[in-house]
Amino acid sequence: MKPLRRRFQSLHARLLAPLLLLVAVIWLGAAVLTLVEAREELDDLLDGHLAQTAALLVVQQASSDDHDSIKNAPSLHKYAPQVAFQIFHKDQLVMRSSNAGLVPMSPKDHGFKTVKQSDGDKWRVFSTQGAKSNVQVYVGERVESRNAILWVILESVLVPLLYALPLLALGGWWAVRQGLAPFRQLSHVLSQRRPQALKQVVLADMPSEMRPMVESLNDLFARIESMVASERRFTADAAHELRTPIAGIRAQAQVALGAGADVEQRQHALHATLAGCDRATRLVEQLLTLARLEAAPDAAPPSATTVDLSAVARRVAADLAPTALARHQVLELDALAPCVVAGDEVLVGVLVRNLMDNAMRYSPSKAEILVQVVTESGHPVLRVQDSGPGMTEPEMARLGERFYRVLGHDQPGSGLGWSIVKRIANLFGAQVQISRSERLGGLAVTVQWPV
Repeated sequence: MKPLRRRFQSLHARLLAPLLLLVAVIWLGAAVLTLVEAREELDDLLDGHLAQTAALLVVQQASSDDHDSIKNAPSLHKYAPQVAFQIFHKDQLVMRSSNAGLVPMSPKDHGFKTVKQSDGDKWRVFSTQGAKSNVQVYVGERVESRNAILWVILESVLVPLLYALPLLALGGWWAVRQGLAPFRQLSHVLSQRRPQALKQVVLADMPSEMRPMVESLNDLFARIESMVASERRFTADAAHELRTPIAGIRAQAQVALGAGADVEQRQHALHATLAGCDRATRLVEQLLTLARLEAAPDAAPPSATTVDLSAVARRVAADLAPTALARHQVLELDALAPCVVAGDEVLVGVLVRNLMDNAMRYSPSKAEILVQVVTESGHPVLRVQDSGPGMTEPEMARLGERFYRVLGHDQPGSGLGWSIVKRIANLFGAQVQISRSERLGGLAVTVQWPV
């Protein structure tokens, strides 16, 4: 049973088996229909012959007035025993064939009837009145002879068809094999590919039925290639960016070790080591966040829900307020009214935190940072402005490139924050615009969500 089941796992077998079964069923149905139609036509033909024979007997009996003795008709043909007739005059048998009995062949006075005679054979009998009302004529034929004629006809028709069945099976096998040739070609192409090969599959003369499957396969290869490229970028970025803070941490650790009795120098080196660790930690978090976002689809994630943007902004501002106070900066928040957007609360929080953190990080001491959550023309809008030095037009054009940082700043960073902001905005269909703040004079970043 298992080999048979394994055999029908083949697409070739699944197509060929129903095809052959359908051919066999149609052939059998055609044979049965031919049998029924041939029997009906043969019965009509032979019944017509019986009726015609009866008519001849009626005419012959009418021309003869001799009813004194029973006349037996001679047998003139080898098939003559298959046909019999009787003529009765005033219920007296006056003429019969040599194979007919002495009693009427049929109890019916007129018409056709299939009866069984005393010898057990079935006969098809036609009864009719003669030229006079007191004359009855019976003409019969063996049913067995009719069946013999029918089977001779069917044999001449069905036997060639029976011989044609193997040819049909062979033709069906060849047609199915030729039809599945593109699938075998696809299997060969895929089996010859190296595991690292993610290029599109191209087949010559590809059928239209295979096109959606091959296109989906190529789309899958493209997504895998994108994921592999993202992982490679992540590895390269991490190796590149972590090299500097790790080297700094090592250098400060060596300074602390070599400080000897100089407590102040040791303390300064240890504080620098901690700062390097914090920078490396923040860099790793941003790298991981960016890698997770790049692995997500372009559309909103399935877990997207309604998020109160004002509540998220208030929470992030509360977290960053101590940092602003430590830098003697003024962090102002205008987010009193609820403002609902479609997104993920964690990712939206990452976006808001990066914008606020960048505004605080690249603004001088005693600078002012204004965070607003408003609704403009039905669109939820998050706007972060600062009173820092701002950026030139070429710098704004490059903002968001991975590891791009504006020159002239001494703040630690990797340039990944803007990449993360843009990636999160794309996930939820939001638009990010960068301009100069008309109110504070520094940089203004506006994130507009769809209605």
